[in-house]
Amino acid sequence: MVRSRFLPDNFTLALVTTVALATVLPASGQTAVYFGWLTTFAIGLLFFMHGAKLSSEAVLAGVGHWRLHLLVFSCTFLMFPVLGLILKPILSPLVTPALYTGVLYLCVLPATVQSAIAFTSLARGNIPAAICSASASTLLGVFVTPLLVGVLLSTGGSSSSSLSAIGQILLQLMAPFVVGHLMRPLIGKWVKRHAKSLTLVDRSSVLLVVYTAFSAAVIEGLWKQVPLTALAGLFGVLAILLALALTITTFAARKLGFNKEDEITIVFCGSKKSLASGIPMAHVLFAAPAVGAIVLPLMLFHQMQLMVCAVLAQRYARRPLLVEEEKAPVVAAAKASKAA
Repeated sequence: MVRSRFLPDNFTLALVTTVALATVLPASGQTAVYFGWLTTFAIGLLFFMHGAKLSSEAVLAGVGHWRLHLLVFSCTFLMFPVLGLILKPILSPLVTPALYTGVLYLCVLPATVQSAIAFTSLARGNIPAAICSASASTLLGVFVTPLLVGVLLSTGGSSSSSLSAIGQILLQLMAPFVVGHLMRPLIGKWVKRHAKSLTLVDRSSVLLVVYTAFSAAVIEGLWKQVPLTALAGLFGVLAILLALALTITTFAARKLGFNKEDEITIVFCGSKKSLASGIPMAHVLFAAPAVGAIVLPLMLFHQMQLMVCAVLAQRYARRPLLVEEEKAPVVAAAKASKAA
């Protein structure tokens, strides 16, 4: 039986189950310490695998499209934070201060990689540019996100704390990423061959961070501090944020004269936020008891953007094929036969 596109995917259901488990059986005491060590290792392994999977050739294929990348990065690291700040007086009364801190944290995160590329492919967008833009966004986020967290969220001494956070992220996230990428010539084929199995490493790492974060938050009284009205308000806040992001990226792409394929890439890369990067970064940037409330908006936004973008990608995909698009598979096949 085919699942409706409006139903949550398996990973989202796993996230909900993990939050429920942390609520009923939170890790505490020495168990929490062991989970903390395991989480640090899992995060390092997660970014090691991301580095090993990153194809330099695919990224270089889209590097030359600098206008598109500049617009995507502007949407990711400028538009979203500005929206978060401008909307704060209007939307923050709908949620608790801790949840709106999570909304602001969501706004400073890099774009997704896998889902942005997948939706661009489904919608027949500029795939090489999407690969380049999404991958570069993740790398930039290592430096830019801690700085923006210092500017938007800290109460003082933001410069030194931001530099310290960058150092921690470089050590815990970037170093494994670089090592994985340098080892790509040795393990790249094995990683590609076992790509589906290694997805379990990605998702298990994120689930482990979520369990550890929510365990600490539950022990500190998270659910007593977050009433149902605030959760309902959070859905509204995130829906408004996503709607504005999709509208602005679409309008900007058309106003600046990009073609339809580039527009698709801009919309899907410029309006999405990374759960895979955001949760590990939160583990580094914030105190353990605060992480649960801070990543809750990101988890909800993740599912919301998947459902909305799935519908949007299918609408883009239904547009008529251009002559160039119809010829592309034939040309590619001819080149392949010559090369053989």
